[in-house]
Amino acid sequence: MRLPACLAALCLTASVAFATPPQAEARPGADPSARKLADHVPDGECLACHADQARLWTGSKHQRAMQPATPDSVLGDFADARFTGKGEAAQFLRRGDAFHVATAGADGQGAEFPVTHTFGIRPLQQVLLPQPGGRLQAFTIAWDTERKTWFSLYPEGANPPGSTLHWSGRYQTWNLMCGECHTTAYRKGYDDATDSYRTTWAEANVGCQACHGGGRAHTESARAVAAAGQGTPTLTANRALAGAHAQVDQCAACHARRTRLVEDAVAGAPLLDQFMPDNLRADLYHADGQQREEVFEYGSYRQSRMYQAGVACTDCHDPHSGERRAEGNALCTACHNDAPDRARFPGLRAKNYDGAEHHFHSAGQAGSHCVDCHMPSRNYMVVHGRRDHAIRIPRPDLSAKLGTPNACQDCHADRSAEWAAQAISRHFGTRSHRPHYGEILATARRGEARAAQPLHGLTTDLGQAAIVRATAVEALAALGSVAPAALRDPDPVLRATAAATFAARPAEERLAHLPALLSDPLRAVRIAAARGLANIDEGRLTAEQRTRLHAGLAAFVAAQQTMADMPSAQLNLASLASTRHDPAGAERHYRRALAQAPQVQAARLGLATLLAGSAREDEAERVLREGLAHSAQPGELHFALGLLAGQRQDWAKAAHELRAAAALMPDHPRVRRNLDAVERYLQQRR
Repeated sequence: MRLPACLAALCLTASVAFATPPQAEARPGADPSARKLADHVPDGECLACHADQARLWTGSKHQRAMQPATPDSVLGDFADARFTGKGEAAQFLRRGDAFHVATAGADGQGAEFPVTHTFGIRPLQQVLLPQPGGRLQAFTIAWDTERKTWFSLYPEGANPPGSTLHWSGRYQTWNLMCGECHTTAYRKGYDDATDSYRTTWAEANVGCQACHGGGRAHTESARAVAAAGQGTPTLTANRALAGAHAQVDQCAACHARRTRLVEDAVAGAPLLDQFMPDNLRADLYHADGQQREEVFEYGSYRQSRMYQAGVACTDCHDPHSGERRAEGNALCTACHNDAPDRARFPGLRAKNYDGAEHHFHSAGQAGSHCVDCHMPSRNYMVVHGRRDHAIRIPRPDLSAKLGTPNACQDCHADRSAEWAAQAISRHFGTRSHRPHYGEILATARRGEARAAQPLHGLTTDLGQAAIVRATAVEALAALGSVAPAALRDPDPVLRATAAATFAARPAEERLAHLPALLSDPLRAVRIAAARGLANIDEGRLTAEQRTRLHAGLAAFVAAQQTMADMPSAQLNLASLASTRHDPAGAERHYRRALAQAPQVQAARLGLATLLAGSAREDEAERVLREGLAHSAQPGELHFALGLLAGQRQDWAKAAHELRAAAALMPDHPRVRRNLDAVERYLQQRR
């Protein structure tokens, strides 16, 4: 199943009569003042004094990240426009100042749905449709703001009603997938007992206080200073924006693939106190670190030399408009030129980077722009181009080895990677590159044991970016090894990643390494350490360690509850409950995961195992058989049914299910071993 990073139906004909559905529950945050925080003020108070910043911010993507649906904010054609695609159709209607979409709903029946908000501004805009349970759903037919046409976010074929990826499904729910990064002071307000939301926000856009923090103390002191005619106003709450790495972390709260750890994020708090960013996972990044799926900017930028050199987001982008500080190559040559700023960047060479002697392409043509080669773009959500912020040197020689993309072939698609590598060598001369981490990670991704030693070396190579070293720690764990030194690394991502990998180690190893991290200054590290110690005999811990363990586990539970509308969080809670000898809690969370997404096989297998272990075999069998209709890989379910039949000594049924599993998973050793044993037993009985 392909999950959208941010966001990502039956065909209807013109003759379909659309009924208006029952009134949806009051939409969340319909009143922008629904959430009033003691330390926040309306953004208008900020804009009234800071006129220059207000001018830049007004009209920006942040300012228009989300807007109430009005004739001014809605960009799409709602003059009875119609769209028909593969498996989906919609009609876009306007009645006065109100907008509606007529399409198939969650039940597959045609209906008319009101539009309450627009979502995004360019190069595409979606509309949000309220649904019961306090949900806002992002409609998956979007408006292309450049081509002025409706298009499907799933051009290969729409997802049918009932799917989690249908516009009415869980993974198109704005409250879950989008709201926290498109509003200010967002609070999801999810209740997993009822699978419903009471979502609120302070501003229906990314406003001043989303980055600067609550502004009440600042505005009140500014008024006092103005009245007195002297003094200096209290500074705004978030001072993290001053330092380069802290600023990048602040932007990462939204511009990263990450897991949320707290319900209420606070601008300026350390990143790993509120989020755990993803490393270079194989489903998100190519082995050499290039973007694969929509990862936004943070994970790529942390790989870059720019990040290591202390370049901040605002060195290239105006913080209020979001626009680049200069156009074309001038943005890069502001630092990379004949007279670089050696005081700030002592490693820069003096060179004309905007000349053919460097880029060896005709001026003004494709290939002559810095970003063409060093920040190749990939389209996500069909039309949204995002540049890879690793700002790397093109390596078609690596493409030839690893099958990864490269910027040269983006233009020269009819040429091979070897041709591109030779062209670079002809221009710059043959270069000897140090071994690239991509070669090591590619070997590890193939599961080759020989990758273990170079991975160990990668984890301690301080010349590599911390995100690369953390990825090596994860890759080692997949090969059955760990990197204890990473537990003491200055970079918290290394510590948190390493602590998580120790969860599967023997008790003695965990006791030797994890208790010290229970007092780490950052929440993500403490949570990972506590989860790894959850099933340790607490009598082997000191009183202080037990107290810290309980606090860490409470933080872990709170983090999962923050994301409890994701089946994966329910799985995590079920796993912890099992570890802590709470079968009722485990069953509750397994069932909630299945209610949210019946195709989550890990929840189904976990629940069946729990039921079978408590002498509820009939229920366990029912749970497994119900999954066969939802599973894309039913072999595991047949295997579990075979084991369950064996537990009940129904050997004929066990053989039947194990044969089905073997047909679907012919190379699975446990299936073959169990099937052989059952068939031998049946043969002996004949």
